[in-house]
Amino acid sequence: MTFPGSTRARGALAGALLTVLVTGCGGGSAPVEAAPTATASSSPAAPVAPVVAATTAAPVRLLIPEIGVDSDLMELGLQADGSLEVPPTGFPAGWFTGAPMPGATGPAVMAGHVDWEGEPGVFYDLRSLEPADRITVARADGSSVVFAVTSVEQFDKDEFPTDAVYGDLDHAGLRLITCGGSFDASERSYTDNIVVFADLVPA
Repeated sequence: MTFPGSTRARGALAGALLTVLVTGCGGGSAPVEAAPTATASSSPAAPVAPVVAATTAAPVRLLIPEIGVDSDLMELGLQADGSLEVPPTGFPAGWFTGAPMPGATGPAVMAGHVDWEGEPGVFYDLRSLEPADRITVARADGSSVVFAVTSVEQFDKDEFPTDAVYGDLDHAGLRLITCGGSFDASERSYTDNIVVFADLVPA
Protein backbone atom coordinates (compact mmCIF):
# COMPACT_ATOMS: atom_id res chain seq x y z
CA MET A 1 0.00 0.00 0.00
CA THR A 2 1.50 3.34 -0.98
CA PHE A 3 0.97 6.55 0.93
CA PRO A 4 0.66 9.69 -1.12
CA GLY A 5 3.44 11.48 -1.31
CA SER A 6 5.63 13.91 -1.43
CA THR A 7 8.92 15.43 -1.04
CA ARG A 8 11.94 15.92 -3.25
CA ALA A 9 15.29 16.52 -1.69
CA ARG A 10 19.01 16.01 -2.06
CA GLY A 11 19.98 12.43 -2.70
CA ALA A 12 22.50 10.11 -1.15
CA LEU A 13 25.44 10.96 -3.41
CA ALA A 14 26.46 13.80 -5.72
CA GLY A 15 23.30 15.73 -4.96
CA ALA A 16 21.08 13.07 -6.55
CA LEU A 17 17.37 13.70 -6.02
CA LEU A 18 15.21 11.40 -3.95
CA THR A 19 11.48 11.03 -4.31
CA VAL A 20 9.85 10.18 -1.01
CA LEU A 21 7.08 7.67 -1.54
CA VAL A 22 6.44 5.82 1.66
CA THR A 23 5.15 2.28 1.30
CA GLY A 24 3.17 0.61 4.06
CA CYS A 25 3.69 -2.89 5.33
CA GLY A 26 2.52 -5.48 7.75
CA GLY A 27 0.85 -7.84 5.33
CA GLY A 28 -2.43 -5.95 5.46
CA SER A 29 -3.20 -7.30 8.92
CA ALA A 30 -3.92 -5.61 12.22
CA PRO A 31 -0.91 -5.07 14.47
CA VAL A 32 0.36 -7.85 16.70
CA GLU A 33 -1.19 -7.79 20.17
CA ALA A 34 0.80 -5.49 22.48
CA ALA A 35 3.10 -4.47 19.66
CA PRO A 36 5.27 -1.42 20.31
CA THR A 37 3.71 1.88 19.43
CA ALA A 38 6.09 2.29 16.55
CA THR A 39 6.97 -0.56 14.33
CA ALA A 40 6.22 -2.21 10.98
CA SER A 41 8.35 -1.50 8.03
CA SER A 42 8.31 1.08 5.41
CA SER A 43 10.03 2.08 2.28
CA PRO A 44 10.78 5.74 2.05
CA ALA A 45 12.66 7.35 -0.73
CA ALA A 46 14.83 6.19 -3.56
CA PRO A 47 17.23 7.77 -6.01
CA VAL A 48 15.95 8.85 -9.38
CA ALA A 49 18.70 6.73 -10.91
CA PRO A 50 21.34 4.42 -9.41
CA VAL A 51 24.34 6.55 -8.56
CA VAL A 52 26.36 4.50 -6.11
CA ALA A 53 29.38 2.45 -7.06
CA ALA A 54 30.13 -0.53 -4.83
CA THR A 55 33.26 0.02 -2.76
CA THR A 56 32.89 -2.86 -0.29
CA ALA A 57 31.46 -6.37 -0.36
CA ALA A 58 27.70 -6.77 -0.31
CA PRO A 59 26.00 -7.18 3.08
CA VAL A 60 24.55 -10.64 3.75
CA ARG A 61 23.52 -10.65 7.42
CA LEU A 62 22.32 -8.21 10.08
CA LEU A 63 22.86 -8.79 13.79
CA ILE A 64 21.42 -6.59 16.56
CA PRO A 65 21.95 -8.45 19.85
CA GLU A 66 20.08 -5.92 21.98
CA ILE A 67 16.77 -6.77 20.27
CA GLY A 68 17.48 -10.35 19.21
CA VAL A 69 17.83 -9.70 15.47
CA ASP A 70 19.90 -12.21 13.48
CA SER A 71 18.64 -11.92 9.91
CA ASP A 72 19.73 -12.67 6.40
CA LEU A 73 19.60 -9.66 4.08
CA MET A 74 17.88 -9.50 0.72
CA GLU A 75 18.42 -6.88 -1.97
CA LEU A 76 15.88 -4.06 -2.25
CA GLY A 77 15.59 -1.98 -5.39
CA LEU A 78 12.99 0.43 -6.69
CA GLN A 79 9.36 -0.16 -7.53
CA ALA A 80 7.78 1.13 -10.72
CA ASP A 81 6.57 4.29 -8.95
CA GLY A 82 10.08 5.11 -7.75
CA SER A 83 9.51 4.06 -4.15
CA LEU A 84 11.83 1.74 -2.26
CA GLU A 85 10.89 -1.92 -2.25
CA VAL A 86 10.17 -3.65 1.04
CA PRO A 87 10.71 -7.33 1.80
CA PRO A 88 7.77 -9.48 0.67
CA THR A 89 7.27 -11.05 4.11
CA GLY A 90 8.10 -10.37 7.77
CA PHE A 91 11.59 -11.85 7.41
CA PRO A 92 14.30 -11.14 6.36
CA ALA A 93 15.35 -7.50 6.43
CA GLY A 94 16.59 -5.93 3.21
CA TRP A 95 19.30 -3.52 2.11
CA PHE A 96 18.84 -0.80 -0.50
CA THR A 97 21.22 -1.44 -3.39
CA GLY A 98 21.03 2.19 -4.55
CA ALA A 99 22.71 3.51 -1.41
CA PRO A 100 26.32 3.02 -0.26
CA MET A 101 27.19 -0.43 1.02
CA PRO A 102 27.70 -0.75 4.78
CA GLY A 103 31.19 0.42 5.64
CA ALA A 104 31.56 2.71 2.62
CA THR A 105 31.36 6.47 3.02
CA GLY A 106 27.74 7.57 3.12
CA PRO A 107 24.46 6.24 4.53
CA ALA A 108 23.73 2.55 4.03
CA VAL A 109 19.97 1.94 4.22
CA MET A 110 18.02 -1.10 5.40
CA ALA A 111 14.29 -1.73 5.86
CA GLY A 112 12.18 -4.44 7.48
CA HIS A 113 8.70 -5.25 8.74
CA VAL A 114 7.53 -5.05 12.32
CA ASP A 115 4.75 -7.55 11.82
CA TRP A 116 3.32 -9.72 9.08
CA GLU A 117 -0.03 -11.46 9.08
CA GLY A 118 -0.36 -11.04 12.82
CA GLU A 119 3.14 -12.20 13.72
CA PRO A 120 6.16 -10.12 14.80
CA GLY A 121 8.51 -9.15 11.97
CA VAL A 122 12.26 -8.72 11.89
CA PHE A 123 12.14 -5.11 13.16
CA TYR A 124 9.41 -5.64 15.77
CA ASP A 125 11.58 -4.19 18.57
CA LEU A 126 13.56 -1.68 16.51
CA ARG A 127 12.31 1.34 18.45
CA SER A 128 13.74 -0.17 21.66
CA LEU A 129 17.31 0.47 20.56
CA GLU A 130 19.27 3.09 22.48
CA PRO A 131 22.35 5.20 21.73
CA ALA A 132 25.58 3.19 21.80
CA ASP A 133 23.82 -0.13 21.05
CA ARG A 134 25.78 -2.11 18.48
CA ILE A 135 24.67 -3.26 15.03
CA THR A 136 26.84 -5.70 13.08
CA VAL A 137 26.64 -6.21 9.33
CA ALA A 138 28.35 -9.31 7.93
CA ARG A 139 29.53 -9.07 4.33
CA ALA A 140 29.91 -11.51 1.45
CA ASP A 141 33.72 -11.52 1.65
CA GLY A 142 33.66 -12.79 5.25
CA SER A 143 34.35 -9.39 6.79
CA SER A 144 31.98 -7.48 9.04
CA VAL A 145 31.45 -3.90 10.13
CA VAL A 146 30.04 -2.63 13.41
CA PHE A 147 27.89 0.47 13.87
CA ALA A 148 26.87 2.25 17.06
CA VAL A 149 23.39 3.71 17.35
CA THR A 150 23.43 7.50 17.65
CA SER A 151 19.68 8.11 17.81
CA VAL A 152 16.25 6.54 17.29
CA GLU A 153 13.72 8.94 15.80
CA GLN A 154 10.02 8.85 14.93
CA PHE A 155 8.58 10.87 12.03
CA ASP A 156 5.16 11.36 10.51
CA LYS A 157 5.23 9.67 7.09
CA ASP A 158 4.20 12.95 5.45
CA GLU A 159 7.29 14.57 6.94
CA PHE A 160 9.87 11.90 6.23
CA PRO A 161 13.39 13.39 6.70
CA THR A 162 14.84 12.56 3.30
CA ASP A 163 18.00 14.64 3.71
CA ALA A 164 18.77 13.22 7.15
CA VAL A 165 18.32 9.63 5.99
CA TYR A 166 19.79 9.71 2.47
CA GLY A 167 21.91 12.86 2.45
CA ASP A 168 25.66 12.89 1.91
CA LEU A 169 27.93 11.97 4.82
CA ASP A 170 31.68 12.35 5.26
CA HIS A 171 31.80 9.02 7.11
CA ALA A 172 30.16 5.58 6.99
CA GLY A 173 26.66 5.53 8.44
CA LEU A 174 23.69 3.18 8.67
CA ARG A 175 19.94 3.85 8.70
CA LEU A 176 17.38 1.21 9.67
CA ILE A 177 13.80 2.06 8.68
CA THR A 178 10.49 0.63 9.80
CA CYS A 179 7.01 1.92 10.62
CA GLY A 180 5.58 3.22 13.86
CA GLY A 181 2.99 5.43 15.45
CA SER A 182 -0.70 4.59 15.43
CA PHE A 183 -2.19 1.82 13.33
CA ASP A 184 -4.66 3.24 10.82
CA ALA A 185 -7.26 0.52 10.41
CA SER A 186 -8.78 2.12 7.32
CA GLU A 187 -5.41 2.24 5.54
CA ARG A 188 -4.19 -1.01 7.13
CA SER A 189 -0.88 0.59 7.95
CA TYR A 190 0.97 2.75 10.46
CA THR A 191 1.09 6.55 10.48
CA ASP A 192 4.79 7.13 11.20
CA ASN A 193 8.28 5.91 10.44
CA ILE A 194 10.93 4.84 12.93
CA VAL A 195 14.49 5.54 11.79
CA VAL A 196 17.57 4.30 13.61
CA PHE A 197 20.67 6.36 12.87
CA ALA A 198 24.08 4.74 13.47
CA ASP A 199 27.73 5.48 12.72
CA LEU A 200 30.59 3.11 11.95
CA VAL A 201 32.70 2.04 14.91
CA PRO A 202 36.39 2.30 13.96
CA ALA A 203 38.10 -1.07 13.78
